[in-house]
Amino acid sequence: MNQALQEKIESEQYRKEAAKFSVGDSVKVHTKVVEGDKERIQIFAGVVIGKRGHGLNETFSVRRISYGEGVERVFPLHSPRVDKIEVERQGSVRRAKLTYLRKRLGKGATLVNEKQEKAVAEPAK
Repeated sequence: MNQALQEKIESEQYRKEAAKFSVGDSVKVHTKVVEGDKERIQIFAGVVIGKRGHGLNETFSVRRISYGEGVERVFPLHSPRVDKIEVERQGSVRRAKLTYLRKRLGKGATLVNEKQEKAVAEPAK
């Protein structure tokens, strides 16, 4: 009974449109920032270096280089503060967490190979 009630409450809190991104993608996260009585949208752009959790507790980490320093933010996926998530480019990675990007400097810190679309080869006649 408790589990069913919890799932019903959580189902109302989920994001309406599912964000289609994965680790290695370059994304722009539009967050709502409240300053006094005003609210504005602030954009945080970077590379997704990890996802964790499931359900309502799912979060993702975004890393970018700002003025020579690495900056990471963790965003709850289903938060009402996250307005939208735009995928700039899809990355092709072979691991679930990209923590090795923390050690890199310069362009290598943001370098993730772009995902290549596999062309369907037509059979030779």
